[in-house]
Amino acid sequence: MKKLILICAVVLGFAFTASAQTDAKPEFKFAAEKFDFGKVPQGKPVTTKFEYTNIGEEPLILTEVKPTCGCTIADYTKTPVKKGDKGIITITYNAAVAGAFNKTIVVTSNARTPTKYLNIIGEVTATPAPGAATTGTK
Repeated sequence: MKKLILICAVVLGFAFTASAQTDAKPEFKFAAEKFDFGKVPQGKPVTTKFEYTNIGEEPLILTEVKPTCGCTIADYTKTPVKKGDKGIITITYNAAVAGAFNKTIVVTSNARTPTKYLNIIGEVTATPAPGAATTGTK
């Protein structure tokens, strides 16, 4: 009976050791994962930055930051982000079409959670056409 208990204790010890090793992986901590631009004038691109911190032990490496729409451009920290350091993902939305928008940016990395989703939302307001009639009478 003592041998059985000893074997179980050793197996549990290995299991806890193995799970502790996976905790060393890098991990994101974003200040915010969604940004609302509010009302944006048509034809004027807008930009925001998503700042994140690596709260894991190992360096965090972004392998891809991909917007789901051609109207959005992403740039990001390309060097490994060490434990406790910060990185930035810059998103620019081309406000060419009037109306509400809700765009997703897919972030892929070596983190414990390898895929993150960032969102930008807002509403593009139409600009009046040049020479459009104004209110009032002659």
